[in-house]
Amino acid sequence: MIDISPEAVTLLLLFGILLGVMTGYHLALVIGGVALLVGYLAFGPTVIHILYYRVYDNITNYTLLAVPLFIFMGIMLERSGIAERLYDALYLWLGGLNGGLALTTLVIGTVMAACVGIIGASVTMLAVVGLPAMIKRGYNKSIATGSVCAGGTLGILIPPSIMLVVYGPMALISVGKLFMAAFVPGFLLSALYCLYVFIRCQIQKNLGPAIPASERQVPFAQKTWKLATSLLPAGLLIMSVLGVIFLGIAPPTEAAAIGALVATLLALAYGKLNWQVLKQTAHETFKLTSAVLLIAAASFAFTGVFLNSGGGTVVKEFILATPGGRWGAFAIIMFVCFILGMFIDWMGIIFITVPIVTPVAPVLGFDPLWFAMMIVVNLQMSFMTPPFAYAIFFTRAAAPPELGVTTDDIIRGVLPFVGLIVLALGLCVAFPQIILWLPSKMIA
Repeated sequence: MIDISPEAVTLLLLFGILLGVMTGYHLALVIGGVALLVGYLAFGPTVIHILYYRVYDNITNYTLLAVPLFIFMGIMLERSGIAERLYDALYLWLGGLNGGLALTTLVIGTVMAACVGIIGASVTMLAVVGLPAMIKRGYNKSIATGSVCAGGTLGILIPPSIMLVVYGPMALISVGKLFMAAFVPGFLLSALYCLYVFIRCQIQKNLGPAIPASERQVPFAQKTWKLATSLLPAGLLIMSVLGVIFLGIAPPTEAAAIGALVATLLALAYGKLNWQVLKQTAHETFKLTSAVLLIAAASFAFTGVFLNSGGGTVVKEFILATPGGRWGAFAIIMFVCFILGMFIDWMGIIFITVPIVTPVAPVLGFDPLWFAMMIVVNLQMSFMTPPFAYAIFFTRAAAPPELGVTTDDIIRGVLPFVGLIVLALGLCVAFPQIILWLPSKMIA
């Protein structure tokens, strides 16, 4: 143990993580290792007690039990075949428009976002189902892959989102309120994405040619029935989770259990449930949950050292001293989150930064729920901004080789959608009720 100032500890911790991430080691090892080393310098052997109690208290948080349940629900739903049926139905309705298949991809991404909540599952599903259909019909590769990435990443914003389940306990905000607060911003982003694709494909028709009428000659009644029966299962699942939360029937953890049961029953109803599917779903659930909780444990340890050493006060004073008043401070926080999203996993950003910056929000005069949602919307960009861009990696990996999709195609495709997220952030600043209206209508 050595005599070290809070400012020095803060710098050691932050730069330690930055350097550790660049080494390529797993994020949990980097965060936990930096916390242990710097904590030992600052507190000596007593750091073990700080780390133990911090990790134990947070890992045993009841709300986090919803994480494996929502992951199970999302993976089981992915295997049920609902997305493929919905794509076939929307194909008949929107295929005749220029850019119609890209719009179909975005709409399916929006619907599945309210059911799945797992980025890997959503993006991969859209890449497998939508990408071949678009590119084989002459779609520009960039607008096709951009639509897949943008539509797939909505699952981390529109409830039930794993990000929101994790965010709630970190910021001491009700996960149910976060769910309701995320709905309108999520659909706002979806609407902006669809509007962009529609307008651009009307101006540059060669980017997304309309599908010939011969491929869409289905009676109106049959098209309507197909769409209704495709949307019904998704609607049932959404109501079984978000409906019971909004009506005050059950909190998120219990609602997650209901959702997992309904997703399993849907897979059974569609004839997709067997022992192999159940085993694979359970295995993927264990694997993803372990990754989330491992990073969570390391991050809890990190923030324990950070806050106990006075780092929270250092950051708070730095933010409050930013030129431009509270909006200048807000801009700095948003910029830091954006930059971190280019290099660090979203879980690391939330587990590390949220406990540090959340206390600053009331001091700046911001509603904590609005402030939280602005960070969550901001982190949408992290999935599409290289070098650390999950959506780009998943799309590249899932794209069939014969399509000839390159990473450059995907990066060019996602950039306009990143700009639309910035626009959505601006709209939420100008009209905060976009975020706050629906939570105010919840039944307690």
